[in-house]
Amino acid sequence: MSIFVPSTMTPGPSKASTPNDMTSRAISAGSVPPITAKTADAFVPAGLNMPVALRRRLPRLATSSFLVAGDIASYLTAYFVLLFFLPSGAEGTLVERAFTIAALAAIVLYASAGLYPGYRLHDHEHLRRRTIAAVKVAVLAVFAAIVLPEGGGLLLAIIAFLGLGLIVQPFVHWLARGLCWRLGIWGERAVVIGGRNLAPALAAHFTDHWQYGIRPELFSADGLEALPGGGPSIAVIAGDTGSLVSDLPAMRRRFAEVILLSDTPSLKVSGLRPADIGGEIGVRLTTSGSSINSDPVRRILDLAIAIPATIVVAPFIAMAAAAIYAIDPGPVFFRHTREGRSGRPVHVLKLRTMYQDAEQRLEALFRDNPAMRAEWLSHFKLKDDPRILPIVGHMLRSSSIDELPQLANIIAGEMAFVGPRPFPEYHLSAMDGEFRDKRRSVTPGLTGLWQISERSDADIELQQQLDEFYIDNRSLWFDCQILLGTIPAVFKRRGAC
Repeated sequence: MSIFVPSTMTPGPSKASTPNDMTSRAISAGSVPPITAKTADAFVPAGLNMPVALRRRLPRLATSSFLVAGDIASYLTAYFVLLFFLPSGAEGTLVERAFTIAALAAIVLYASAGLYPGYRLHDHEHLRRRTIAAVKVAVLAVFAAIVLPEGGGLLLAIIAFLGLGLIVQPFVHWLARGLCWRLGIWGERAVVIGGRNLAPALAAHFTDHWQYGIRPELFSADGLEALPGGGPSIAVIAGDTGSLVSDLPAMRRRFAEVILLSDTPSLKVSGLRPADIGGEIGVRLTTSGSSINSDPVRRILDLAIAIPATIVVAPFIAMAAAAIYAIDPGPVFFRHTREGRSGRPVHVLKLRTMYQDAEQRLEALFRDNPAMRAEWLSHFKLKDDPRILPIVGHMLRSSSIDELPQLANIIAGEMAFVGPRPFPEYHLSAMDGEFRDKRRSVTPGLTGLWQISERSDADIELQQQLDEFYIDNRSLWFDCQILLGTIPAVFKRRGAC
């Protein structure tokens, strides 16, 4: 139910499987291969006789232990960073005890929130649950500061301790998850059942994005009876599930969990949510309309970040502008009219990274090189673009510094920090009208989901899929995760936005 997005925020095969990412991985012919013995849990010694339930839980318990150890290490790191600022003597001992209690309380709340091991959760959901747990502990610290005589001096120290822990934890968890993956204990074995092309593509997707904790094994729905005891505990069903309705009771008896993927070609709904209707479980179709209530909060956060950021980056913009003028004298800023929220025009401001006669150069290139024209029609970008200014143009684009003047668009309210990028008309014309209407329902952004995942490698179909996934699942936490993901994406220099 639209739950599968890798750590870099690229959705799985929602909507139609994209040719450039999914179906190209598909096994070409023949039936889906059966499960082989090599997919057994590496953590469990071969030939060891133990109950099936325990055999399935051992890798999960081991992984959870590594993650708990990682959280303890994160809080120890936060403690040693703050050690220089802590008082000595009895007061320092009291602070250390308060840190210990706060860390233990946070870890207990993490466990109750399902973060150990936290399989099949979006990165922004991890962030949300961890932040909420830390806030709950901070609220308890505020209560302690009110009722305890010495509590006032502990409050700021505990908040700083929890905040530093939240900053360190993603990196430590990345190390812990990688270690578990190398040890062969990360994830839960899952049977992937679907069409001959869709199932191998899904298996390849889950293998590439192992962070979700799905260890896929291809199997035919007709051969479920051949599954060995103690095999996979999860069944992932994709494609046309209508033909499998009669088999669902048997699957529920055989598997601990059955996941029906809704974002497949037969059921293109990415807003499915479970709902409790009068005590009965139902299915509710949601839209992104509820996010309107969070728009004022987004606007406040945008201004709180954009105004000081503009002051900080102003010298860098000035130096870049001087370099542009030195190579190709003329206007150093470029304004391009693009479509914004509700169809209103947005005059996107950028540093000029192309020659002033860029359009003439592009037309001449297309006349002489049909392959370049085909590349442009697919991506509306060129890997070797003759219009870009030498050295400085490529540097500004690869680092996304040319986008920094759009902070002015954010302050003016025409753009937000996170949202679908405002595309030129020729780019939008390649997308269907229904999707363009959906894009108009949200404010365009400086960065977005496809910028931190595929960036310049994404074709039109994948760009549309990524933007649609973001709009359907839009939230403040999702925005925070995209903002955090933008930083490493820029440093990896994976292409211009």
